[in-house]
Amino acid sequence: MMQIVGLILVAIGLYGLVSTKHVIRMLIALNILELGANIWIISIGYVEGGVAPIYTGEAASVASKFVDPLPQAMVLTAIVIGFGVTALGLAFARRMHMQYGTYDLSEIGGEE
Repeated sequence: MMQIVGLILVAIGLYGLVSTKHVIRMLIALNILELGANIWIISIGYVEGGVAPIYTGEAASVASKFVDPLPQAMVLTAIVIGFGVTALGLAFARRMHMQYGTYDLSEIGGEE
């Protein structure tokens, strides 16, 4: 179920990216896409009744129920990278607004 929610959020984010020319809306759509991808990755790594892979004396008996920590590590890294991309995008948007007075890419004319 959570995999479907993640994929729906990815689809919503992709639609938002391609359907608008407003930079702030594009950044919001990018964050929705990132959230959906993170939910999808976490849902794939979920194991029903799984335990953290911490070695203890009784670890051998529950070794088959260990949860793979790789998806969580990847999502944590993706969250940090997403924060950096959002901050950089907002800085570019602010600079664009200061220079052109708009956030809309279609209102910024190219040199002809």
